[in-house]
Amino acid sequence: MVDVFDEVEEQLRAERYRTLAKKSLPWVAAAAAAAVIGVGGFWGWRTYQTDQADKASQAYQAALETAQKQGPAKAFDGFKSVADINAKGYKSLALMQMGAIRLEESKTKEAVAYFDEAAKVAPNAMIGDLARLKSAFALMDTASYKDIETRLTPLAGEKSPYRVYAKEALAFAKLQAGDLAGARADFVILANSLDANTSEAVRQRAQAAMQLIDSGSAKALPGAVKAAAALPKTPPMMQLPPAVAPNAAQ
Repeated sequence: MVDVFDEVEEQLRAERYRTLAKKSLPWVAAAAAAAVIGVGGFWGWRTYQTDQADKASQAYQAALETAQKQGPAKAFDGFKSVADINAKGYKSLALMQMGAIRLEESKTKEAVAYFDEAAKVAPNAMIGDLARLKSAFALMDTASYKDIETRLTPLAGEKSPYRVYAKEALAFAKLQAGDLAGARADFVILANSLDANTSEAVRQRAQAAMQLIDSGSAKALPGAVKAAAALPKTPPMMQLPPAVAPNAAQ
């Protein structure tokens, strides 16, 4: 995990300097005299970023250990401290962990806010799109189909690493909204998908959904979803929060 995010931060720094170089190319010759000063600034910035990444790495690992030993809720403050450190990879992961904890506490609005913030500060599309996917999933039972579609459609593009999950979620969103024909068409595509990212589990879920629709049982689903959303929150002593895993970006 540490190596992955060190690499993320390194790539981010490299991209910043490439962009700066392109913009300032016409003035490179005139700026040559300032190169010595620039080198000092570069290494100062590099050292600062490395220190921040190391600090975030240690704090993130400590929060994970707290979550595993005492439960995710006890680790919330630890993840918050990581989110306050200037290391975008870890900040984004920590915000996603905070969102997951709030979602487990049935605080959907807060959870979505954390997921959205994680997407905003993510250092790359891989992490950012994961946060966007989590945000859409959190809203599945309460938001309108239009809202879910708006969030998931960009993630369903052929270049998105999460396209299969986004397409599956869109199909279930149609099912919940009562669009059985549209949902079935999407599930047929998933069940017969040749996309290498489509797992056997996704195909099996698609086939099960098709059977649910064909049996007529799916007609009652929209009403059941609305009824479930209206139920009172589960008492804290009955909640069984899942462990917070270190591979949150996968």
